[in-house]
Amino acid sequence: MIASVLVANRGEIACRVFRTCREAGIATVAVHADPDAGALHVRSADTAVRLPGTTAAETYLRGDLVVRAALTAGADAVHPGYGFLSENAGFARAVTDAGLVWIGPPAEAIEAMASKTRAKRVMADAGVPLLAPLDPAGLTASDLPVLIKAAAGGGGRGMRVVRDLAVLEEELVSARAEAAASFGDGEVFVEPYVEGARHVEVQVLADTHGTVWTLGTRDCSLQRRHQKVVEEAPAPDLPDPVRAALTSAAETAARAIGYVGAGTVEFLLPTGGRGPCFLEMNTRLQVEHPVTEAVYGVDLVALQIRVAEGEALGAAPEPYGHAVEARLAAEGSLDRPVRRLRAGGPGLRLDAGYAEGDTVPPHYDPLLAKAIAWAPTRREAIRKLAHALEHAAIHGPHTNRDLLVRALRHPEFQAGAPDTGFLERNLPALTRPRDARLAALAAALAGAHAPGAWRNVPSQPQTKRYRSEPDGTEHEIRYHRTRDGLVPEDFPGVRVVSAVPGRVALETDGVTRTFEVTAYADGRVHVDSYALTALPRFPDPADRAAAEPGSLLAPMPGTVVRVADGIAIGEPVKAGQPLLWLEAMKMEHRVTAPVDGTLTALHATPGRQVETGETLAVVTETEENS
Repeated sequence: MIASVLVANRGEIACRVFRTCREAGIATVAVHADPDAGALHVRSADTAVRLPGTTAAETYLRGDLVVRAALTAGADAVHPGYGFLSENAGFARAVTDAGLVWIGPPAEAIEAMASKTRAKRVMADAGVPLLAPLDPAGLTASDLPVLIKAAAGGGGRGMRVVRDLAVLEEELVSARAEAAASFGDGEVFVEPYVEGARHVEVQVLADTHGTVWTLGTRDCSLQRRHQKVVEEAPAPDLPDPVRAALTSAAETAARAIGYVGAGTVEFLLPTGGRGPCFLEMNTRLQVEHPVTEAVYGVDLVALQIRVAEGEALGAAPEPYGHAVEARLAAEGSLDRPVRRLRAGGPGLRLDAGYAEGDTVPPHYDPLLAKAIAWAPTRREAIRKLAHALEHAAIHGPHTNRDLLVRALRHPEFQAGAPDTGFLERNLPALTRPRDARLAALAAALAGAHAPGAWRNVPSQPQTKRYRSEPDGTEHEIRYHRTRDGLVPEDFPGVRVVSAVPGRVALETDGVTRTFEVTAYADGRVHVDSYALTALPRFPDPADRAAAEPGSLLAPMPGTVVRVADGIAIGEPVKAGQPLLWLEAMKMEHRVTAPVDGTLTALHATPGRQVETGETLAVVTETEENS
């Protein structure tokens, strides 16, 4: 019987495991890096152990420190969560060698699948269909496009699509560097990139008594930068023979490596009638596991613990209904604390890693929460989730909320199962700025309740200015106080029905809409799902003095990981030429020259921590282009 569990992770997944442990009467232990000292997962645990340092490499990826923490805190089991050390065979062995229970698969099974190149050889020997790797040295134009992938880890890191042989070597170098930084292993491989395919996976769960469950399929095709954004179960529009082939191949894969515990076998499903191709096996719990839990009515973490305690699984449950999950992630600047993160309702679940007052560190995954909706049908589940996200109170950092809502409501997604290129094809429409002018009017009127008398003579209007986030559009709002109430200027057809602090009702062409307005002392204003920043009425001239022309500013807090080889101050650069790479939120962001010109300043050095808006480099445009 497990009495105390240390979760070797942070954020949402640590909170998720702790929730099941509390329900089971199991004590909980958290570990934390210094930026996470006050994090939600630390506050959620019974005890916590500090891992001195800031970066993942100094803390969450130090297996020796995590094992020592478990022993120090008196834990008798370790749950790895996902990411970090969850698929590290050496860590699994270190846990069991220390006399602790490992809530995961055997180290040998992890080792067999830890390298995607080795995993493909194992699966080929077991008869599981797959895409064969390609030799980068022998590639020709006819092989394009190809996909570079990190042999270790996942989450889209160390992954590049190459459509031009001229950039192959550069992309290999970049992928190796990102893989080494993320997983401590710079090995990459190349395989064919299949256009228009679907990404479908099968949840497996196996015990030590020879039982292997295959808990249906999940579709994870909605991806941005090779990272999953929306997942659903079961995968829609799969013919019965294809579904049977997927689950059979997944069971074969699990049995081939003597798998125990929860895991996921991922497949690429090409168009044109070709059968599924094995991609990889994740020897851990997946981020998207809640959709399977919702459809099968199970708690996968509780089942992981039962299996680790040696219990038999018995008969597999039957599925019912449909579930959809959306990953709500912070984007852009992370210097704003989470002020509100609320969403709920019947058939809805929110797995959050942050609470009000928390700040999202730039050093780790930007996932704020996962919103999950279940309903008897796919159509109902999609509608419920889109509505919940649209009306959720999310105040603080910028998020991908608008992208998620638009993707869920897109006709192509609602009609059936889109392929992995869906977001790329539709990104301009899915990310276009919303017209926030009416929201800015509501923000202005909500603050117009200050005492003051109306004047029975013509007077200048009251003026307020706002900037909508994150697109930066500025709105100047003018309104008059009259004996009949507040009257906005330049809003034909709009009548103010009521305006009090926190709530404004506006009638537009006979239709009344009510806005919920929340204003904060630092000038941030949230109007329903719109985020605004109040601006001074008359801008300070000093604020207009922008950075030096040609300055390349850090788009978010992060760490400079690389500077391009061969660049030096005084040297010419071409527009679009990579100058340096910034790592933030576990992703590499390439900073390129904006114009043809000369590099006149370079303030970035590898390892340097930068904040949003810091100058990284300056490119002075050549006169003939200026």
